[in-house]
Amino acid sequence: MKKFQFFLISYFLIFGALSPKLKAQISPAKKYGKLFVQVQMSGIFNDSKTFVDAVARKPPDEIMRKYKAEKNRAGFNLRKFVHKNFKLPSSYSSHFHSDTTASVAEHINRLWPVLTRQPDSTVKYSSLIPLPYSYVVPGGRFREIYYWDSYFTMLGLQQSGKTKLLRDMLKNFAYLIKRYGFIPNGNRTYYLHRSQPPFFSLMVQLYAQATNNKQVLVHYLPYMEKEYHFWMRGADSLHKNFSAYRRVVHLKGNVILNRYWGGKARPRPESFRHDSLLATKSKEKPARLYRNLRAAAESGWDFSSRWLKDGKSLTTIQTTRIVPVDLNSLMYHMEKTLAEAWRIKGNNKKAALFRKKAENRRKWIQKYCWSKKKKFFTDYNFVQQASTGVISLACMYPLYMNVATKNQAASTVSILKKYLLKPGGVVTTTNHTGQQWDAPNGWAPLQWITYKGLSNYHFDHLANTIRNRWMHINQRVFHQTGKMMEKYNVEDLSKKAGGGEYKLQDGFGWTNGVYMQLKYGMQR
Repeated sequence: MKKFQFFLISYFLIFGALSPKLKAQISPAKKYGKLFVQVQMSGIFNDSKTFVDAVARKPPDEIMRKYKAEKNRAGFNLRKFVHKNFKLPSSYSSHFHSDTTASVAEHINRLWPVLTRQPDSTVKYSSLIPLPYSYVVPGGRFREIYYWDSYFTMLGLQQSGKTKLLRDMLKNFAYLIKRYGFIPNGNRTYYLHRSQPPFFSLMVQLYAQATNNKQVLVHYLPYMEKEYHFWMRGADSLHKNFSAYRRVVHLKGNVILNRYWGGKARPRPESFRHDSLLATKSKEKPARLYRNLRAAAESGWDFSSRWLKDGKSLTTIQTTRIVPVDLNSLMYHMEKTLAEAWRIKGNNKKAALFRKKAENRRKWIQKYCWSKKKKFFTDYNFVQQASTGVISLACMYPLYMNVATKNQAASTVSILKKYLLKPGGVVTTTNHTGQQWDAPNGWAPLQWITYKGLSNYHFDHLANTIRNRWMHINQRVFHQTGKMMEKYNVEDLSKKAGGGEYKLQDGFGWTNGVYMQLKYGMQR
């Protein structure tokens, strides 16, 4: 109890006073102070995201005055107080009923309107950041747009002929870049201190493909370049080998690569209780632990043995020490796309600059993220100056982005077949830790990346095997339950996926998108 009280005092010292100008954009953690902490730590909601998505029925200052006046009175009931003063969020749909006699594709096409949100109007006292155009949410507890999820959702929108909605989602992300200088994890105020894997350049290329118009690259060039500067911020100031600043890492030989970073060294508001309790179990300093948890959330792989020092316990998380192979492959694509956009615009000097940046990054990925010992792409721990050695589907990004040599691709495929190929598709890692981005779970985006990566290097038989196994498990679960799931157990098809901080979600944006692309995109 004393340790928690010390944490509580430290929490408020860190947060400090609020500026009136920031009140509209601040996280609920700051807005409701001690009430927020009490609600989240009390466990009155099974999911910590419930309270941060709730909308106050009255001005927050008025609620806080009432809370201070009532909290120490005999018979004070926290649950009743919250329900009286806040409107709690609902799921993505309480009225939609699946028809399990329909095909999966028919179900998905019926579900798009259910998951679509119209342009937002400003809602007083809400954590939602209003977006000016329509967008698709993943479903379940995920009631807002999510950055990297959306690319895979957009793959499905393309196949469903919803080009306008695809464009609207792209315009929303451009709006966020213009407003904040980057794309937040999602359009919530509590996500404003981190991003997610940078798929914006792939979204731009997808829309250019859907409209058969390369001028799209020129239109979105300022936004792509602004996002690039966000990820590369501080690169020019780093000169010491194996040093880092925010999202950039300086390695030997004047090499600059990227890492994930947590913008604040505090518990994540939407997972406040989880992070706070974890800090009481960890030997790591709380601020460092929170930073690493947030960085892992930025990676989208929250959480995975990729980020764990001992490969087992979340208390040993060290995300900020790791140069991820998937992130740097995405940065390579961003640089290639910027080069192409500048070429189309007619600025050959700028185009050559970004081509050079991309080529350098390709060489550096091969140097630092290729394990000569394992003959496999892995993440690189720049503090230890060594490969992490974790076998994961992040290895497929260099094939997805055509970074790998033919020999590297062939060797990667051998490891993939030996360790990661399962009855339901491909498994995320080989490790069973209880974390959701580990075995036995498979995820739609990684199936797509693996499929495309294999196809790029003409491993078509294996690519189609994975495609068919994944689609089969999607179809099987849908006809049994009427649901498309966030993730699947690809090792034992009789069991559900599990792990993570919340129960298994359905809906589900990126699963729908990848299924539609695998079903119909390959026919073109």
